[in-house]
Amino acid sequence: MNSGKKWDVQPVYKALAAIVLIAFCGLTAAADTPAVATTTVATGLQHPWALAFLPDGSFLVSERPGRLRVVAADGRVGPPLVGLPRVAAGGQGGLLDVVLDADFARNRRLYFCFSEPASEGGGNSTALARATLSQDVGTLQDVKVIFSQQPKVASNLHFGCRIVQAPDGNLFLALGERYHRKDDAQKLDNLHGKVVRIQPDGGVPPDNPLRQRPGALPEIWSWGHRNPQGATWGPDGRLWVHEHGPQGGDEINRPEPGRNYGWPVITHGENYGGGKIGEGTAKAGMEPPLHYWVPSIAPSGMAFLTSERYGPDWRGSLFVGSLKFGRLHRLELQGGKVLREERLLEDLGERIRDVRQGPDGWLYLLTDSPEGRLLRLQPR
Repeated sequence: MNSGKKWDVQPVYKALAAIVLIAFCGLTAAADTPAVATTTVATGLQHPWALAFLPDGSFLVSERPGRLRVVAADGRVGPPLVGLPRVAAGGQGGLLDVVLDADFARNRRLYFCFSEPASEGGGNSTALARATLSQDVGTLQDVKVIFSQQPKVASNLHFGCRIVQAPDGNLFLALGERYHRKDDAQKLDNLHGKVVRIQPDGGVPPDNPLRQRPGALPEIWSWGHRNPQGATWGPDGRLWVHEHGPQGGDEINRPEPGRNYGWPVITHGENYGGGKIGEGTAKAGMEPPLHYWVPSIAPSGMAFLTSERYGPDWRGSLFVGSLKFGRLHRLELQGGKVLREERLLEDLGERIRDVRQGPDGWLYLLTDSPEGRLLRLQPR
């Protein structure tokens, strides 16, 4: 029945919109997302870059100026280990990633990457070395450089340098394009802006994708990368890498064999100060990113959470540290796509350099500063 009275429906619409918005925010904020805070495990680390976990509960931490230290489970920071090769420390270069061999309990082997100075003349490049940790955890023994990026150039920028050991034992190493040599990322006769795959002794696996291609270096797994500073093996059995964009356009990729990831031809970023780079955001024959950030977060460190320490909703999430904003990003994934992104620790105020899940299931972070810290992420 129409009473003839005119109703003002605007307040009703507003109320309904508010209810929908509250419900939506509740879904995107994940009502049972745990409140987390950091606990300081150790302090006094000088620009720590990477973290590995020793079987006795202690930590192996690399410092960019060229030192590798053992941090005891109670937070005591040990003296620098003896036996490192000469490191070209300066700018973004120095001693960078470190990982333990999958069979470390038996062979005490580890791998580290660093900025390697040229033996003669100037220039430097990213290199990967293998070593054995002495029983007293004070010395690196049998140190051998098993890979050197070529060519060496005079630059203190874009070393990349994240290491991942695949379940088959082969090693992936993510390499920057050294900034001034960005066009090299599209060429296969050099190792700038590449992900490479090698054997633990430095040999080239027989099934590498470019091994039979004339003019291509056989170590190359994928190319068209800018400056990868995060890499991890995913629960999907694939390599995951993130890389710095220029001004905007940081990316997450899953590098597949023989694929081109576009830099500097395609990017979601722009030149510093503004201006277009390349040909746009897509091109045939080049892989689009799985996820990207505009503006840049300056990502570093990356880890999947496989434990339920923080509740079942966080299990399977990908965690990425931000150098620019000093926070931690949690990405929810499904079918290889990012469904939702959550920002954590926004009040931390420190550059997050590395993110790792420990054997105890907790997440650990390194903060990048002259007085860097080792942190554990725990519920409040």
